[in-house]
Amino acid sequence: MTDQKRPKAEANDISKLLNQVFGTDRFPVPVEDVALEYSQQRFRDAPIAKVQGEDLDSFDGMLAANKKRDKWMILYNSAVSSEGRKRFTVAHEFGHYLLHRHQQEEFACGAGDIETSGEGKGSRDIEKEADDFATTLLMPLDDFRRQVDGETVSFDLLGHCADRYGVSLTAAAIRWLEIAPKRAVLVASRDDHMLWASSNEAAFKSGAFFATRKNTIELPRSALAHSRNCTGRPQSHNTRAKVWFPREPAEMPITEMTKVAGNYGYTLTLLVMPEAEKRWRRRDEDEEPVEDSYDRFISRGQKPY
Repeated sequence: MTDQKRPKAEANDISKLLNQVFGTDRFPVPVEDVALEYSQQRFRDAPIAKVQGEDLDSFDGMLAANKKRDKWMILYNSAVSSEGRKRFTVAHEFGHYLLHRHQQEEFACGAGDIETSGEGKGSRDIEKEADDFATTLLMPLDDFRRQVDGETVSFDLLGHCADRYGVSLTAAAIRWLEIAPKRAVLVASRDDHMLWASSNEAAFKSGAFFATRKNTIELPRSALAHSRNCTGRPQSHNTRAKVWFPREPAEMPITEMTKVAGNYGYTLTLLVMPEAEKRWRRRDEDEEPVEDSYDRFISRGQKPY
């Protein structure tokens, strides 16, 4: 029986090796080469022998062993238009290889299994663990902090991070939520309705979250992403938090930023608020800070490091 491995520790170990060989300014991570080389050096008896794109109908990524289980292969959906999504998929399957390959011989991961994040609810979730590994490998926290510390958050700043790490804008925004110094909520919407929403821990505890998994939630009519107001260009303004969260005090401000995420076909809205009064609520067992109907990008809430 093998010891349970820690996703972030595994990713950080690889990052240390990459820093030693290539220096700290080495991004984006050449994840396909890393998966091949690292597995062949460390696990010579059963390495990853191939990483390639295929026209996959029902899933975005796969990790599979041959009959002898002495070689493994990573496949990703070549039809996906987002290069950042493909990179994350390969890193996700590499995570399955390092963390879970002794449990089963094949991992077929759909859109709802990849690019998720957040804390689990009790039992281990191998898809979450693979995502934690991928996020940490592609966007190491120490380097990510260096990119954003002291900077005012904007989609331009998050776009810089996405370009640096070769990931999607959504992935970079989710990573920022984990270390956001204020309450922050990320919303993805289409046709004036929310697809999913992700709140950081401070926002969730103050009641600033949207239960999109359980409810169909329409955007506020004054929201920049609403069809009445959306120009198709990045927008930002300051307004009252009550527009989005009726329980907030009348004087509570909120900064609202929007940008169309073209590869995903939805609009991202980032909401940033000051800290709330200490009127936090308990998290009920069936409540989640993150809800999702597209790719379960954030499915179990997030906690800052």
